[in-house]
Order: sequence, then C-alpha cells, then structure tokens
Amino acid sequence: MLIETETTPNPATLKFLPGRTVMEAGTRDFADPEEAEASPLADALFGLGDVTGVFFGSDFISVTAAPGTDWTVLRPEVLATLLDHYSGGMPLFHPSAGNGIAVPPEEDELPLDDPADEEIVEQIKELIDTRVRPAVAGDGGDIVYRGFQRGVVYLRMQGACAGCPSSTATLKMGIEQLLKHYVPEVTEVRAAGA
Repeated sequence: MLIETETTPNPATLKFLPGRTVMEAGTRDFADPEEAEASPLADALFGLGDVTGVFFGSDFISVTAAPGTDWTVLRPEVLATLLDHYSGGMPLFHPSAGNGIAVPPEEDELPLDDPADEEIVEQIKELIDTRVRPAVAGDGGDIVYRGFQRGVVYLRMQGACAGCPSSTATLKMGIEQLLKHYVPEVTEVRAAGA
C-alpha cells in the first residue's frame, strides 16, 4: 500500500493520502486524545505523543504536530500507524461511535440564523460547499458554516486550516470577498470558536 504525503499551508500539519476513501460522508476533526477515543486510527495517531490534531477528510488524513516537532522523525511513525491500520482492516470508528460524523457542538456565543434570512443562508451554504470546501480540502482541512446574523457569516476552520498562519487571510481575503461578490447581504466573515 502506498500512502502519499503532501505539505499544507500550515507548517505544523501534513496531509496523508492512503489511496482510498477515508470518510464516506462528512469530515471529522479530533482536537485532543479524548475525542480521538472514538476512532482506533485517531487514537493510535495521538498515541504517538507529538500529535495535537487529527482530521479525516473524504480521501485524506491530516495530522498536526506539536510545536517544535521534527516531521522527519514523526512522518515515518505516522505512515507506519496508517499502514498498520489499513493493512489490518481495522474500522475507522468504534462500533459505538456510529458513522463517526461529528455534529459541531452548539456554541452559545454564535448567533442563530434568522428564519427571514433563509434564502441568503442557503446561498452562503451552497457557495461554501461548491467553491470553498473543495479548495480547503485540497489544503488538508475543512470549513464549517456556523451562522449568519446582521451581514456577518461565522465559519469554523478545521484540520490543517485550524491554526494555520494564513487562515485569517483565507477568511478575509478569499472567502469574505467571494461571499460579498455573490451575496450582497454579506458584509463580513468571522472565525467562529472551535
């Protein structure tokens, strides 16, 4: 089995492509070892010690290393863990975890969408799904819509994009400009809490 490795805009994160489907639907972000307990693979990756984040996309796994970690040492360990997992035919999630698709936790500080904005929200979501998410997935991450209120779109970056030095520029210069162009009601894009 050949597993390809790609760099991402986030120097702390590498993207691993096992050459097969990772998630049948959706994505899953693991920010700590407790969350990773739902997945034998994520749990094993966190068990390497220098891993601070694991993200499952449709056909890739992004792994984020702790500050100061040497990827020349960690990369072979991650590859060995991935090979062991896939060659052993292990499930991606424990049976008790269901399909593993995470529903973002409710966050009190985020606004609720106004039912009067339903058409605007649908336009925003469609643009994110068709124009933004594929590009962000190419960089080893995902972006999740979290709300729209008074012209402000709230989005959460995941995977390689969370904590990436260029994530603010991506939100402001890329996504905000795109949404403002196609949806005049959008005045700003802000990062939502994790």
